[in-house]
Amino acid sequence: MRILVTGAAGFIGFHLARRLLADGHRVIGLDGMTPYYDVRLKEARCAALCQSEGFSAHNFMLEDAEALSRLVRETGPEAIVHLAAQAGVRYSLENPRAYIDSNLVGSFNVLEAAKEQAVGHLVLASTSSVYGGNERLPFRERDKADLPLTLYAATKKATEEMSHAYSHLWGVPTTAVRFFTVYGPWGRPDMALFKFVRAILADEPIELFNGGEMERDFTYVEDLVEAITRLLGRPPVMGEPTGQADTLSPVAPWRVVNIAGDHPTLLLDYVAEIERALGRQARRRLLPMQVGDVPRTRSDTTLLHALTGYRPSTPIRVGVKAFCDWYLDYHAHRLSGALEPA
Repeated sequence: MRILVTGAAGFIGFHLARRLLADGHRVIGLDGMTPYYDVRLKEARCAALCQSEGFSAHNFMLEDAEALSRLVRETGPEAIVHLAAQAGVRYSLENPRAYIDSNLVGSFNVLEAAKEQAVGHLVLASTSSVYGGNERLPFRERDKADLPLTLYAATKKATEEMSHAYSHLWGVPTTAVRFFTVYGPWGRPDMALFKFVRAILADEPIELFNGGEMERDFTYVEDLVEAITRLLGRPPVMGEPTGQADTLSPVAPWRVVNIAGDHPTLLLDYVAEIERALGRQARRRLLPMQVGDVPRTRSDTTLLHALTGYRPSTPIRVGVKAFCDWYLDYHAHRLSGALEPA
């Protein structure tokens, strides 16, 4: 297949594009190379993908509707995986405008392009943050998600709703996938694992919010990619639900699916695995809960399993060690400061 992946130079986009290429697909990679974190890491990911003849790289912002429409017309993707977004829960408190431009305007342009091309399947990245103030665990796709705690979560939920409208109006088969705390090699510098490893190696304190009494349903990136690739082959068909847990819309070929490790881990245990992998102890700085954060997440993956026969299963110990090994290799010459490939 010809598959357009937005955010292809990002953390998840890179891993997905690499997997799709290995499976023999042609990947049209689009990324705006925004400076939310050091662009050199994105450039390194993109360079690795460009070693494959099946990959083509395109650099512009999704807000450029004309450029996106032209790319889709010229390349004719049969499926689109829309991963590009302004990420980060905490950053949304500092720069909310970026979330409106990227997550709403950019996603609207992707929906327009999917409609024009009549793609066979649009897979749209969402987030566990849409569950917001929900207190009942585990989070199930059929739970109400109407209490966002951050603008980031609100824009992601709005994107889900926009995609449902487009699926209903134009018949675009769409799967919205809600990610739960993805981690692994080539990860983002703004995420906890990257920050913790960098700080521990530099003998700097790590910041643990809510005194470290946080629980997350961590998802190893290769497990996430496996789930997405399987879901790509299962576009929603209106009137053909898969069991009682299915979120298939009654008025559109559209559904939403959780993807998660399904084994929540206490943040303090997560830190212990990092210490074990690095052979060093962390210095801890205990802080109160941050605005917009939640104490715990846990996903129900019944629907993912029903659709694909798969559930993520990589243990935290294995995933954390894989990241630490990658970090030490990639930054062998530097343990703090600016990102520079070894």
